[in-house]
Amino acid sequence: MFSIAIRNSIARRIPATATPMLGRGLSNVYSEGSVAQSQGFRKKEKAHEDEYTRRHERQQLEKLRKEIQAKQEELAKLEEKHGEKPKSE
Repeated sequence: MFSIAIRNSIARRIPATATPMLGRGLSNVYSEGSVAQSQGFRKKEKAHEDEYTRRHERQQLEKLRKEIQAKQEELAKLEEKHGEKPKSE
């Protein structure tokens, strides 16, 4: 069995030596901003941007279609009011 003095000295040495080595080892693997530079992250970010763009364009098209429909209905009412026949398409 280890004596208390030996156990305490070993316990003090392990954290003191393991921490700097662990810090050095990880600092070389991951640099600041390394996630943003990865290929997978760029692809995922591009996919999200493309999805947002498609959704936004769809909303704009739907809005324009509703405006066109409203203008066509307004035109039909005005033509009926003035007694003109609507043009056939």
